[in-house]
Amino acid sequence: MATQRTLIQSVSRALALLDAVGGSARPVTAKCLARQSGLALPTAYHLLRTLVHDGYLAREEGGYVLGDRALSLAGGRAVGMHPAHAHQVLEHLRDELHAPAYLSVLDDGEIRLADVADSRSCPRVDMWVGFHHAAHATALGKAVLSTLPDRARRDYVAAHELADLTPHTVTSPPRLLRELDSGSDVALDREEFAVGTACVAVAVPSPTFAAAVAVSVRADQLGRVLERGDAIRRAARLIAYAGAGERPDPPVTI
Repeated sequence: MATQRTLIQSVSRALALLDAVGGSARPVTAKCLARQSGLALPTAYHLLRTLVHDGYLAREEGGYVLGDRALSLAGGRAVGMHPAHAHQVLEHLRDELHAPAYLSVLDDGEIRLADVADSRSCPRVDMWVGFHHAAHATALGKAVLSTLPDRARRDYVAAHELADLTPHTVTSPPRLLRELDSGSDVALDREEFAVGTACVAVAVPSPTFAAAVAVSVRADQLGRVLERGDAIRRAARLIAYAGAGERPDPPVTI
C-alpha cells in the first residue's frame, strides 16, 4: 500500500496519453484522447500542452502525434517493426494522399519491398524489375541507401549494376552517390523506374533497422505529393515508433 501512495497521478495520466497517441496510425484529437484515457477535457489539454512543450508529442493538423523525444526513446529499444501496425500506417497514408503507399527494408544487404497498401482507386506500380536490379531507380531504394554509412553506401552501389530502366534513370555511380549525399530527407524518383510515374520516399528514423516509406503518383502529380511531405514523414516516424522486437515481414510478391 505504501507503494501505491507514492504514485503520482499526473505522471500516470500523461503516460496514458502518450500510449494512446503512440498506438494510433494517425493524429489523435484532444477530445478523442480525453475519452480514451478517461480524463476531463481541461485536464487532457493541460497534460497535452506539457507533453508538446517537452517534445514528447507534436501538434499537427488533425491532432497530436509523437514528438522527437518519444521517438528517440523508442528507437533505442527497437530492433524490428510491428508488421500489423506498419500496414495500418501505410493504409492511412494511402487514404490521406490518395496514392498507394509502400514500405521497403534493408534485409541481409539487399533492399526489398516489405509491404504495400493499395486499392482499386490507388493501384500500385507494376514492379516489373526486382529491387535487386532497380533500387537505384526508386525513391524507396534511395531513401534506404541514404541512411547507410558512406562506406556501406559505396559498397552497395559498387556491387549492383545501375540498370538503365528509362531515359531518366541515373546510371552514373558518382552522380547517384552525390544525390544520396545531398542531405535532403526526401528521396525522389522522377520517372526513373517507370515512365509516367513519380515516387516520394522518406527514410524511417530508426537506429536499429533501415527502411523507408513512400507513395507513388503520376508524374504530373509529384508537386501535390511534395506539398504533403509531412504526411510521409509522419508515417515514417510512426513506423519507427512501432519497433517492438519483431523482424519485418518477408518481402511481398508483386
